[in-house]
Amino acid sequence: MNSTECAIFTPLTNFSFFMNRTTASTALNKFLLFFVALWSLTTSAQLLPLTPKTTVSVLTCATGNESYSLFGHTALRISDPSQALDVVYNYGAFDFSTPNFVAKFAKGDLQYFVVAHSYLDFISQYQYEGRSVYEQKLRIALPLKQHLFDQLNSTLQSEDRFYTYKFIDKNCTTMVVDLLNEALGTKVITKTKATESTYRSVLFPYFDHHFYEQLGTSIIFGTKVDEKATTLFLPFDLLESLKIAKYKNKSLSEPIVSLLTVTPTTPHSWWNNAYTYGAFLLLLVFWKKRSIALVFLIVMGVLGLFFLFMGWYSFHPELTNNYNVLLFNPTLLLLVFFVLQKNKKVTKWLTYFTWGCFLIYTILLINKAPFWFLLPLTGVTSFIVYRINKEIHQS
Repeated sequence: MNSTECAIFTPLTNFSFFMNRTTASTALNKFLLFFVALWSLTTSAQLLPLTPKTTVSVLTCATGNESYSLFGHTALRISDPSQALDVVYNYGAFDFSTPNFVAKFAKGDLQYFVVAHSYLDFISQYQYEGRSVYEQKLRIALPLKQHLFDQLNSTLQSEDRFYTYKFIDKNCTTMVVDLLNEALGTKVITKTKATESTYRSVLFPYFDHHFYEQLGTSIIFGTKVDEKATTLFLPFDLLESLKIAKYKNKSLSEPIVSLLTVTPTTPHSWWNNAYTYGAFLLLLVFWKKRSIALVFLIVMGVLGLFFLFMGWYSFHPELTNNYNVLLFNPTLLLLVFFVLQKNKKVTKWLTYFTWGCFLIYTILLINKAPFWFLLPLTGVTSFIVYRINKEIHQS
């Protein structure tokens, strides 16, 4: 089973980003893929010659409400109406049946690959999902169109169709950008939006109305996403860049055409919002049962160990150097242990140490996008540590 859209990295929230859609294999799609494969296998020098009516375009697909679709999608379309050819090439596919799929994705060595769809199948799927699709036709000469077509079909039949997915550095959008820039012979397509913002700030608004996905990605990502967002890796950034890109002293792309226009819907959830988050924190404050507080601290400490492990284990650079371990602090596990041992002296010093970590964490977080999301959690955790330390010294 193949997913056909770049997955979104949203651990600690849910794993629905794995549950991507599967495009139905219609008779037309099977015939098209067979025909493309036949061209590639017969001879690499005699691929189907395109006609002057051929168009090459970048497709930008709107964001959706599922976690895997929150950032949109990029694909390439090659159409030659003279030969009834209309193919969409998609660098966002992966195989669910891959052994140790979840572990490979988490580690960062899951192999993605390029696939081809008929245009009708592709657009029908987005119509079904209720997501708009925009097209930007490229103003390039026929030989260059032929080169792209031949290269894509050759790639489909070689090991080059595989690549190791990276959330920022290598995804469905960056692969299209690299392919086009290489074909054009120069770095025509570059990031045009201001690069003063960090990756974290750029990504944060995409999670609007998806509170726990927003919270989860805020705490799983490390210092990589606090760097300046210089990489062109988001579909709509590519769309904006193509608007002003120049090639041979003229605009590289034609004006945007809406192939499918759908009014986006705003998701509503009774639980996935800031209100349930606030209610949970208030419950921790006013529910004074020690066992509940200790379980909470254990969970925070275990999450900290998980972040440390993932920073060491994973090849995803976004997970390394995660300063959120200052809040999700493994030391909290030691604190719980010595509280249960009724060791007042060690508990006192561990309390001071964790407060110091929380203070440093708050300072680090001040100018970052999730500050107001994580400040209440920091305050409540500090209060619970204070209350437990007070109780043990009064006992």
